[in-house]
Formats: sequence, C-alpha cells, structure tokens
Amino acid sequence: MSRPTSRVLTLLELLQSGGLRTIAELADRLDVDKRTVRRYVEHLNDLDVPVESVRGRYGGYRLAPSYRLPPLMLSDDEALAVLLGLIAGQRTGLATATDTASETAAAKIRRALPPHVARRLDAVTESLAFTQPSAGSGTPDAAVLLAVADAVRHRRPVSMRYTDREGRSSRRTLHPYGIVAHSGRWYLTGHDPGLGEDRTFRLDRVADARTQPGTFEAPEGPDAAQRLLSSLAAAPYRHEVTLRINGTAEQIRARLPASVATLHEPTPATDADLAARPEYWPRVELRAEHLDWLPPALASLDLPFKIERPAELREMVAAFADRLAGSARRD
Repeated sequence: MSRPTSRVLTLLELLQSGGLRTIAELADRLDVDKRTVRRYVEHLNDLDVPVESVRGRYGGYRLAPSYRLPPLMLSDDEALAVLLGLIAGQRTGLATATDTASETAAAKIRRALPPHVARRLDAVTESLAFTQPSAGSGTPDAAVLLAVADAVRHRRPVSMRYTDREGRSSRRTLHPYGIVAHSGRWYLTGHDPGLGEDRTFRLDRVADARTQPGTFEAPEGPDAAQRLLSSLAAAPYRHEVTLRINGTAEQIRARLPASVATLHEPTPATDADLAARPEYWPRVELRAEHLDWLPPALASLDLPFKIERPAELREMVAAFADRLAGSARRD
C-alpha cells in the first residue's frame, strides 16, 4: 500500500510546532482515521524521526530530542524569517567563526524555496540597506560559544586561552556570568578568581574553552549586559574626564550612554540655591583616548555643565565655542 507522503510531512510539521498532539486532533487535521495516524507515526520512526507516544486519557504524540536534526518543515514566512536572520547576523557580526556555516545553511534553504517565495526573498535582499558598515571580523568560534554558554548556564568555571590586544596569549580561568552581544561583537563577563576581580573578554579572542569541575554562585547586582557597559566605560584610556552636568539621567544618557560614561547621581539638594551649584549636579566620569569628540557632544546636550578635569578639555570646548560663534556671525 502506497503511503501519502504529503500527509506524512504534514504530520511532521504539526509535531514540530511543539507540544503534545492528541491522536484525535491529528486525525482531524490530516482528515484520516486514528489508525492511519498511527501508520504515519510508524513511517516517521522508520525515517529516524523520534516520535514519542504518550499513553493515557490526555495522551498522544510528540517529538523527542534527537541525536541529529530531523527534516524541518518551514512555512513561507518561517523560511523568510530564517534567511533574513542569517543575513542580518552576517552583516552585524553576530554570526559564529566564519561565514561558511551561515552561507551553507542559507544556500540549503534557498534551494528548497518555492519560486514565488524565492522571488519575495530576492525583493527584500535587493532593497535592503544597512545604516552601519559591516562589523567585519570579530565573530567567535562556534565551539567556544557553545562551551562558554554551557558554563554560564550551569554556573561552572571555564578554562580558556585568551589573546589580548597586544597579541599576548595566556590561559585563564573564569567564573562566567553571561554572554553579551554589543555593537557587532560578542563579549564574556565574569569573575577571575586568580585576580579576585570581575573581567570582560572579547569572545573572538578566546580559544580552547573548556568547562571545569565544580560550581560557583552568581553574585547579586547588575546583569551581564550592565556589567559589560560599566566595564567598557571604565576601560583604561589616555584621558580621564570628570564633568558636572545640570540635567536628568535620561537627558545625559542621550549623548553619553552607559558604554561611554559612568553617571553618579548626587544627593538631592533641599534648597533651590544649592541645587543651582555645580557640586549638586550629577557627576559624569569617562575615559577617552581622544578628546576631540567631547566638545560637540557636550554642546549637543544643551545643558549647563562644568569641566572638573582635564584642563585640556576646557581649552578645547572654548575653542569649539569660538568656532561656532564665528560661524554664526558669518554672512
């Protein structure tokens, strides 16, 4: 007796949508009797698709975890979503290791698309533009990403080989808090027990990551993303800048985000005269390799501010103000 392949594939698609499906529900969706549903399930098992049978009043069928990826049934919109996700991941640098895996995965899905769906995809990709340049290199190795993610999930130490910006390689042990994607790069935050301090590492510079025996307790406080932003804002650069800005945190963060500057809220002043004094304004601390971007950033805030250090920045802001005034007076 020939098997209706299209209905078997429809059964697989129904099971892949998740959850437990009763035999009655499947029979109704496939427009067959319950006996035929059981035959279709047997056919999927013959194809090494692991379908579990759950007995009882509310029993039925569901997909079990498999040692390999079973055939996937994607709707038109799902196929487009996957392909666009692969394109965006490559473009923003949030892919893994090399572009090979993304390219081969996209090619496999692209070949299986019906012509009308392929035309829709072509229309999107041909009209799609990005406002930022490609992130370029900086994607982590897939094996490293999976090993580190496993260590984060189970709160286990991870041993890894790390190459710093100077090209020096060393073996590190870290208690990993989390993985963060930021500005086209992957970062790992955690506690270095050898140094006794929290550290941040770029995942594309990590190699040979291995989980270690034992567990650790995650600390209370900021999450991994906030720890990364604080770490980036405190990174060692040539200039240390301290400002007082008379504005709200929301106004200040519009031009000086958490990845750039650390914001300290002052003790609220009870007197209006005190509130007007700079020492009661929020203190902003940041580090920068170059200062030339700060004068226009401060001007764009359009808020009263005071430069506590460095003196060089005061001179640059004054010169910038003179240039602006000269341009305003020019016919």
